Amino acid sequence: MDLALTLPALALAAFVAATPVPMNSELPFVGILLAGVMPLAVVLVAAVANTLGSVVTWAAGRGLMGGRMGRLFRVPPDRLARAEAWFARWGRWSLLLSWAPGGDFLCLAAGALRMPLQVFLPLVALAKTARYAVLAAVTLGLTG
Repeated sequence: MDLALTLPALALAAFVAATPVPMNSELPFVGILLAGVMPLAVVLVAAVANTLGSVVTWAAGRGLMGGRMGRLFRVPPDRLARAEAWFARWGRWSLLLSWAPGGDFLCLAAGALRMPLQVFLPLVALAKTARYAVLAAVTLGLTG
């Protein structure tokens, strides 16, 4: 497997998957692991790219990206309202679920609700890294 293409492709998938744009990073992640690429490299690339995608989503929620991001993401108002309610109830700790389906809306809500980046980033990085580490352990444990 050509790492010069594989890891950047994974990074792109993981980055986009952390935005409201519909994308899946788990399938390429598992495929690359099963192809025998070093697990630590795969986890780190996916976690960093997914975290950076979440920062872009946070910035869009904060309004730092201008109107262009709103047109690109096309967030349904009901989904954002649910994320904001969840965020208002559970606060910063809800970001530990940023890896789950719909977690990108929590990141958007965190930005819209003006959570400081220095609070947002460690929580999201922890959640994203843990998710990929567990997925790698399960994948490799089930396959050999």
